[in-house]
Amino acid sequence: MDNGLTREQAAEVVTHLAFYVGWPKAMSAVPVLKEVFAGRGTQ
Repeated sequence: MDNGLTREQAAEVVTHLAFYVGWPKAMSAVPVLKEVFAGRGTQ
């Protein structure tokens, strides 16, 4: 995000990773992303 990654792009990364690591593991990253966005003041 410090280099311009948007919220939408971060969601795309998680979706892309889901095919490699499996949906349950990838979806466990969603709460972490939410916490990062909340800490940065983005919706």
